[in-house]
Formats: sequence, C-alpha cells, structure tokens
Amino acid sequence: MAEAHEGPFVRYAVAGGFATLTLDSPHNRNALSSRLITELLAGLERAAADDAVRGVVLTHTGNTFCAGADLKEAVDADPAAAADIRTGWMLSVLRSVLEMPKPVIAQVDGNVRAGGMGILAACDIAVAGRSSSFGLTEVRIGLAPFIISVTLLPRMSARAAARYFSTGETFDAAEAERIGLITVAADDPAAETARLCAELRKGAPQGLAESKRLVNAELLATLDRSAEELAKRSASFFGTPQVIEGMTAFLQRRPPSWAE
Repeated sequence: MAEAHEGPFVRYAVAGGFATLTLDSPHNRNALSSRLITELLAGLERAAADDAVRGVVLTHTGNTFCAGADLKEAVDADPAAAADIRTGWMLSVLRSVLEMPKPVIAQVDGNVRAGGMGILAACDIAVAGRSSSFGLTEVRIGLAPFIISVTLLPRMSARAAARYFSTGETFDAAEAERIGLITVAADDPAAETARLCAELRKGAPQGLAESKRLVNAELLATLDRSAEELAKRSASFFGTPQVIEGMTAFLQRRPPSWAE
C-alpha cells in the first residue's frame, strides 16, 4: 500500500511541559514500519534530552493506536534479515520508554494489536477510551509475542496472559483495566490524560525519575536477562512455512490453512 500522506509518521509537539508524540501513519493503522519506528525513537530521544519536558504523552491519529508489525513490509523483505532488524527495533523502543527518566503516558482511543500492545505495556500510565479494543494476534500468524512479553507479563494477570497470548481474542477497555494492561478506561481519554499530566507536574523531576526507576527495575533486569534469547527465538520463526502461510493469509484476508 502506498504512503497516503506527506509529513512525519510521528509528530512531535511540546505544551504545558509535556511532549506529545502522535503516531500519524493511518494508511497502515500506525503499523511498526521502519520509518515509524525510526521517527518514534528520535522523538523519545528528543523528549528525554529536553529539560523543559517533564513527561511524554504517546498517542495516535485514526482509529488504531498501533497495529503491530508492518506485515507487508516484512513479507516484501528477506524474512530472516527483516526479523533481526525488527526485533532490534522493538527492543530499542521498549528500552527507550522504560529507561526514560520521565513518565510516559499512553493515550489510546482505538485499536491496539500485537507489537502495539508491548509499547502500551511499557508506558508508565495507560489511558484508554471505553470503545478501545486490544488483541495479541501473533498466534494467528504462526508467531508468539516473544519480545513484548517482557513488558506484558508483569502488567497482565497470569490467567489473562495465558488466555490472550493463546487465543488471539480481542477484548475491550474494561477488561484491559481489570487485568492490569491499562491504568484506566475513561469516557474522555484526552481529558483524563490532561488531568494526570497536571498531577505529574506536581512531582519534582528527580522524584519522578527515581520513582520510575524503582517501578521498572525488575522489568529492565528481565529485559537485560532475556532479550538475547527472546530475539533469537523470535527471529528463528520468521521464514518458517507456518509464518509465511499466516502472513500471506492475513494479507489475502482469508483464514490460514490450520484454521479452515
């Protein structure tokens, strides 16, 4: 699918002491293309380095926060090489969010799928509109949520992880709040995010940074300990017959062979 708009895929703006990074690639439902990830990493780095920025709001245009990997880009590329690159990119995004010494709030009002779920879980606070929907669809294309399990498993209840990792079912914001994936389901996610930003502004920068370090210490230790093994496992599945069939079926809008 051709790129449908000019300008950045991740827009950057600062107001009221908070940097807002807006995923703005609606033509592919804010999928994690090479361009979007590159711009997202640059935006996170810019916000981290700006002393005038007290925190970050990560949000989106369109009806999807993030659809996960750009499967068309993945299919068009060499599978093994693309897997290594994409795994490295995802690790970089998760680490950037977790290590940033400033709070990151996800403001979602739409769909979140696959890799987008891992980014959502990495954020310190997650606000979602009540009509939002969530899903871990990797299993349906022959994969598993390898890398993003690092951020998802500490947030989600064990029973919920076992269910949604395996079924690929979608679920709503009320369920996402119940199982710990999001902080709050809100009637007006923008208003709730603004309220939370006002509360965060009351905290001293060093207090916010150290509080975040305390909360994320074990999560980052797990990332350090498991990243290499998870990356190898993830990359080893790209190019396998089941993944090729799963991705092809998805792009052709038909059930994969094992689901017929």
